[in-house]
Amino acid sequence: MAKAHKVVFYPVGNGDTSQVITTEGRRLLFDYRHCAKGEDSDEPEIDLASRLRSELKGSGKNYFDVVAFTHGDLDHIQGSTDFFHLEHDKKKQGGDRKFAKEMWFPAAMLLVEPEDNPEREEYVLCLEARHRLLEGKGILVFSRPKVLIDWLEKELKKKGLASDARDHLFIDAGQLVPGFSLVQDALEVFCHSPFIKHCGDGEDIVRNDASLIFNVRMQIGSDLYDYLEVGDSTWEVLEEIVETTKKHDNMDRLAWDIFNIPHHCSYKALSDEKGEKKTTPKPGVEKILLGGKPGSYIVSSSRPIPDIKEAYKQEQPPHIQARNTYEEYVKKVDGNDFLVTGEEPRANAPEPIEFEITSQGLSLKSAAVAGAAAIVRSVAPRAG
Repeated sequence: MAKAHKVVFYPVGNGDTSQVITTEGRRLLFDYRHCAKGEDSDEPEIDLASRLRSELKGSGKNYFDVVAFTHGDLDHIQGSTDFFHLEHDKKKQGGDRKFAKEMWFPAAMLLVEPEDNPEREEYVLCLEARHRLLEGKGILVFSRPKVLIDWLEKELKKKGLASDARDHLFIDAGQLVPGFSLVQDALEVFCHSPFIKHCGDGEDIVRNDASLIFNVRMQIGSDLYDYLEVGDSTWEVLEEIVETTKKHDNMDRLAWDIFNIPHHCSYKALSDEKGEKKTTPKPGVEKILLGGKPGSYIVSSSRPIPDIKEAYKQEQPPHIQARNTYEEYVKKVDGNDFLVTGEEPRANAPEPIEFEITSQGLSLKSAAVAGAAAIVRSVAPRAG
């Protein structure tokens, strides 16, 4: 069988779940949002839990190699504490729960308070992350703010361990993530964000600013393909990333064949001004948009974005002004298309958007009718 990487986006409404499946079958799941109403076949949101269970069963696995939570907002973690086997709580084990061999968290998610609700999913995941970190396995933490390190050192001392005993489990912005390599996996992951200042050294934690942002680079033969995976970040953070990336001569890490745009097509990922018909991106954000390669795709994980009069006055994302901007830039870079998870192939019956990367290039596969066999809609070959 020909080698192929896959990148899949799931229609979960205004929320995020995507998955990368390597040529060797390793699975990286980015965010998890299961809506209870998705279990109703008349609703457009997918039954994510059932879908992922079916996919794992088909692969002969009961685990994901990595589950990465970009941040703790409910639309990125909803239902996760019912779906995954959690090491810290025996009540959240057994049954048909699926395993995460490794979980990735921004440091901010380890600094969450219960807020009078110890069953709140963000706090439950916080406890899971702390447990895994103290145990020293099954976790990577991105960034290392002082408030977290102070807590960790005290807990390690109670265990009779050195203060640096868990240093290897922390990853800083600008580093390759261990555990994957182009040589062994034909895939590597580069961390763009969060920076320490985003993750809780101040009085407040801004979850969106502390989102995980990755360049996932995949290789087929001598050709490289880049998936830019962005949490609910804002234009200010993206501007900082561009400045830092340029300073360290890593701008190739902001190139993209597939761009998962931030915050469900919010204009605030482009600028502080929505614009009347379209949003004018800030200069640094524009550099990211112009990093698209020929044949590339932009994906909005969101509800449908109709171009109707009422949409231009809508306050909450998705924003039609942002869509108009993304569509303009995907054309500027000679890309293939701007896609919305809630619209493919139809708004009333969306199906996962699946990309495949083979020696023939990047192709988009979709079902023209729900339940129909997948067909290749386009192929972007890579020369050289």
